[in-house]
Amino acid sequence: MTDDTDATAAAEHERSIQQLARLTGTTSRTLRHYDDIGLLKPSRIGQNGYRYYDGDALVRLQRILLLRGLGLRLPAIAEALERQTDAVPALQHHLSWLQAERDRLARQAASVASTIDALQRGEPIMAETAFDGFDHTQYKEEVEERWGKDAYAKGDAWWRGMSDAERAEWQQRQQSLSDDWKDAAARGIDPAGDEAQALAARQAKWLGSVPGTPGSKDGRPTKEYFIGLGEMYVADERFAAHYGGSESAAFVRDAMRVYAESNL
Repeated sequence: MTDDTDATAAAEHERSIQQLARLTGTTSRTLRHYDDIGLLKPSRIGQNGYRYYDGDALVRLQRILLLRGLGLRLPAIAEALERQTDAVPALQHHLSWLQAERDRLARQAASVASTIDALQRGEPIMAETAFDGFDHTQYKEEVEERWGKDAYAKGDAWWRGMSDAERAEWQQRQQSLSDDWKDAAARGIDPAGDEAQALAARQAKWLGSVPGTPGSKDGRPTKEYFIGLGEMYVADERFAAHYGGSESAAFVRDAMRVYAESNL
């Protein structure tokens, strides 16, 4: 195979910055920022000035998005990538976590289906099955790394202090809010409009009711936390799925940002 053939084959597997942004649900601006800070360099820059990314760059970006989804800040992500240069074991670790998360969500779905069935039959709700898959302690390390040990401790004490009925009521509020977000996104309303902003206000109130949420002592989250959380809804597959997919999550993020800029 000639050098020209090698170059042609490599180019066929490259993605332009616009293609990569579209595939990953991020933006060209974000990818350029990653280049500027040395987090993700393009494999080459074409004569047209466009950035192009090869297979190695795609793997690195996948790791960046996974780590960002866990709430790590960009300097911490850079340190993690520098510390573990071999992508295979790092991705194996992420795969194990994602598979465990998939199993947890499957258990949650089964428990919700069981609750619906019991309600329709007029039967009592069994706490042993109603909360299968809702064990929050499995996220202890993640929460502590993201927001600190005090945030986890306060939230944990609050959750454990509630009765089964109170937990069920809180989860119902959460689900109702999520459903309203998905409905609004599906109708394509303006994130800055009154309806979307009312949802963002509900989101802020709901978050502010949870001890350990940054700013919760004032009954509402901090501006930085609220905006950052919106970004995480898009970056983290778990949250994106909760809001109906990446496009719906982006709508939630945009509405939250508008609300935070004016009210937090």
